[in-house]
Amino acid sequence: MEDAALPGARGVTASKRKSTSRRPPHTAARRSGRRGAEKERTARVKAGTDGTGSWDAAKALRRRRRLAAPVALTATFARRVSGQRREIKLLLLGTSNSGKSTIVKQMKIIHSGGFNLEACKEYKPLILYNAIDSLTRIIRALATLKIDFHNPDRAYDAVQLFALTGPAESKGEITPELLGVMKRLWGDSGVQECFCRSNEYHLEDNTAYYLNDLERISASEYIPTVEDILRSRDMTTGIVENKFTFKELTFKMVDVGGQRSERKKWIHCFEGVTAIIFCVELSGYDLKLYEDNQTSRMAESLRLFDSICNNNWFVNTSLILFLNKKDLLAEKIKRIPLTVCFADYKGQNTYEEAAVYIQRQFEDLNRNKETKEIYSHFTCATDTSNIQFVFDAVTDVIIQNNLKYIGLC
Repeated sequence: MEDAALPGARGVTASKRKSTSRRPPHTAARRSGRRGAEKERTARVKAGTDGTGSWDAAKALRRRRRLAAPVALTATFARRVSGQRREIKLLLLGTSNSGKSTIVKQMKIIHSGGFNLEACKEYKPLILYNAIDSLTRIIRALATLKIDFHNPDRAYDAVQLFALTGPAESKGEITPELLGVMKRLWGDSGVQECFCRSNEYHLEDNTAYYLNDLERISASEYIPTVEDILRSRDMTTGIVENKFTFKELTFKMVDVGGQRSERKKWIHCFEGVTAIIFCVELSGYDLKLYEDNQTSRMAESLRLFDSICNNNWFVNTSLILFLNKKDLLAEKIKRIPLTVCFADYKGQNTYEEAAVYIQRQFEDLNRNKETKEIYSHFTCATDTSNIQFVFDAVTDVIIQNNLKYIGLC
């Protein structure tokens, strides 16, 4: 518990703000009302399963209507803080692999001109490393899971894989010889069986994306696409800042490493935070932490969110919950029941019901529902249009809350 939680987390008493969060049920009548609200929320999620984010759209529309004139309010806020701090500091928090760094990349694409040719080329070594590393992880897991190659000849290819990957990674290229080895291994049905059991060991979400396209990414003239870059994975260490301008305001988005060893650095970023975006890996409900291979990623995320949501540092800080990787949850829930993480779950193993249930687990951790509202969004961090829409809604919330704080709304 102490490892998972943020040091210094305590309960808070905040200045009153309007809240739509529900109280925990204590009577049969309240439980009945809660079930009705959950059914309504499930229906809203279902309406957004086509990837357009229609539920988020409806919520954002209602909030924008309350603003009356968003553009005018933005200008009012900008004028009000001119001569003071005009910088909006957004702190990205969450466990490792929750999608924080991908959100930062999306801000660069949406608000900072994206990646030029040279920047794209710089991602090539990382992408090739991701592909090679993923395949070597699968091959190592074969013995652990007691899975054999379908074709015995692949055992020799496995030896070759480990012999060739070192030079390939140092040069930042996949040679024709290594390409052949990787394609044969990836095409083996035993390897595919091991890949399908990736919840039993550590494997990145981008594995199939890269290994299904080895010919393209191994070509000598290969230049990573924007999607290739968004799907690349590099563990964040330290503190990474990204500045951009949107709606006449300057934003500073701060990304920090999500591993336990990195969290002691978080406190250095707390000063002057306007809003926190807490990212949750929805599809991690059946996975374990990299750090100890025992703790559930979802349980770790819940404990960490509890520490942030109820921390004295953030009494007047907007709290935005990104329930990320909704696309992966929609695919995984068909194969792996939510009860592997939440034993008390009684709903159907559908995206709609599972998503609502997970959302409620996080929102119910808020011990100050009368004074603090959590703004939740279901996201797919690799989907630029989804993130663009959600961030627009998030910005409106931040502006509204800050206008309230300074007495203009």
